[in-house]
Amino acid sequence: MTIFLAGLGLGLSLIVAIGAQNVFVLRQGIRREYVALVVAICAVSDAALIAAGVAGLGAAITAHPWITVAARFGGAAFLLGYAALAARRALRPSDRGMDVQAVEVPTAEAGEPNASSERVATRAVVAPTASARTVAATALALTWLNPHVYLDTVLLVGSVGASQGDLRWLFAAGAMTASVLWFSTLGYGSRLLSGVLARPGAWRVLDGVIAVVMVVLALSLAFGG
Repeated sequence: MTIFLAGLGLGLSLIVAIGAQNVFVLRQGIRREYVALVVAICAVSDAALIAAGVAGLGAAITAHPWITVAARFGGAAFLLGYAALAARRALRPSDRGMDVQAVEVPTAEAGEPNASSERVATRAVVAPTASARTVAATALALTWLNPHVYLDTVLLVGSVGASQGDLRWLFAAGAMTASVLWFSTLGYGSRLLSGVLARPGAWRVLDGVIAVVMVVLALSLAFGG
């Protein structure tokens, strides 16, 4: 159990940070758009990378540094493209915001001519603006084109896990659990902000912030090494 908790702690310490992947999961969660798909892609990808690291892929990456260099510039280009899309949404909004739908139930027996309805509950929803395929492709790109995922998840978690001997897969299980917990919390917990983002103006601010974050991350990847 101690080894499992060590993997859980290391996994959380590395994944709980402001990054392109987390920002994307947060946005999808707020919009309630393909949340399960995004969470599953991120968690499964992390699990695959952790398993690869524990199995020894980290040594191969160390021996071939061009892999991280290619991921660094490819990831920077993708982030700049995503930032441009976010900036476009901020400057040219759809003016829809979040549509508040009311659930109505009759107050009189069915069939009566004077039957009326009253609102008993409301919930904020956003009409999907992208297909499931597009959302999945974006989640995959933000995960696999991020060079830090190879440095942190594959090299660091992999090397620490490999040092646990016969218990290395228990350590890996703890790190994988951290990913599932974090992405599930981020994706499904972010919907609590839906009330704040019920107006189009709030989405313009959010997309503006996303654009700035993506540009900063892209420049960090390209020039920060």
